[in-house]
Amino acid sequence: MEFLQLLSASPGVALALAAVLGLIIGSFLNVVIARLPVMMQREWEAQCRELIASSGEGQDRAAIEAALSGEVHAEPIRFNLSNPPSHCPTCKQPIAWYRNIPVVSWLLLRGKCSNCGTAISWRYPVVELLTAALFAACVAMLGVTGAALAGMAFCAACVALAFIDADTSFLPDDITLPLLWGGLLVNLFALFVPISEAVVGAMAGYLALWLVYWAFKLLTGKEGMGYGDFKLLAAIGAWMGWQALPVVILASSIAGVLIGGGMILSGRAARGQALPFGPYLAVAGVAVLLSNGAWRGLMGW
Repeated sequence: MEFLQLLSASPGVALALAAVLGLIIGSFLNVVIARLPVMMQREWEAQCRELIASSGEGQDRAAIEAALSGEVHAEPIRFNLSNPPSHCPTCKQPIAWYRNIPVVSWLLLRGKCSNCGTAISWRYPVVELLTAALFAACVAMLGVTGAALAGMAFCAACVALAFIDADTSFLPDDITLPLLWGGLLVNLFALFVPISEAVVGAMAGYLALWLVYWAFKLLTGKEGMGYGDFKLLAAIGAWMGWQALPVVILASSIAGVLIGGGMILSGRAARGQALPFGPYLAVAGVAVLLSNGAWRGLMGW
C-alpha cells in the first residue's frame, strides 16, 4: 500500500515503471505473435492426422498427408511459447539473454543477427515500444489504480490480436475468449462500467457483427468477416459496456475504409481482396479505453 502511495505521489516514476513493464511484456508479445499461429496450425495438423488415422484410406489418405506436410510440420514436435528458446530463424543460433533486451539489443545489433547477419524485423522493437507507450498511457489516464493494471492487460491482448490478425487473418480464441471473460471479471468490481452494461455489451458486441455478417452474406453470397471479429467486439463490449460499441464500430469502420482504400490505391492490396478487420477493432477499443470516458461526451451521454 505504501508503495502504491509512493507511486501516486511520484507520477514520473510510475510512468517510467509502467513503460519498463510494457517493454518486457512487449518482448513476450513478440513471441506470442510469432508462435501462437504456428501452434494453432500444428494443432489443426494433429487433428487432421487423427482423422486420417481413423478414416483415411489409399490415395485419399496419401493426398491429405501430402497437403499437410510442410514448413510447420517440420518444426520440433514440442513447440510452444517457451520451447524452443529464442533463436535466429535463419541460422538457428540461440539468442543469449544479454542480446534479448527489449529495443536495446536490437539497436546495439543494428537490427541484424550477431551470428549470421540476417536482418531482424523492425517490428520487434515497434511492438515493444508500442506496448511500453500504451502501458504508460494507462497510468497517465487512469492513475496508479487497479483500472490501470487491468487496462494494461487489455492493451497487451489487443496488440497481440492486431498483429496476429494482420499476419494471418485469424483472431485466436486463446486470446479473444479470455479477454471477454476478463472484461466481465473486472467489471464485477465496476472498474470501467457496471456489470449489467458489461454483460449487455458482450452480447450486443457479438450480435452486432453477426447480423452484419449474415446480411452481407445473404446480399452478396460472400463472407465479409470472420467469427473472430464477433468475439473481439464482444470482448470490447464486456470491458467498455454496450454504450461504447457504436463509437468502436464507427471508428474501426472509418479506419478500415481509409487504410484499406489507401492500400488499394497504392497497389498493396487488390480491389475486392479480403482485409483483416481485427486490427481496426483493437485500435478503436484501446482508444476508447484510454479516453477514460471522454467518448461519452462526444456521444452526448
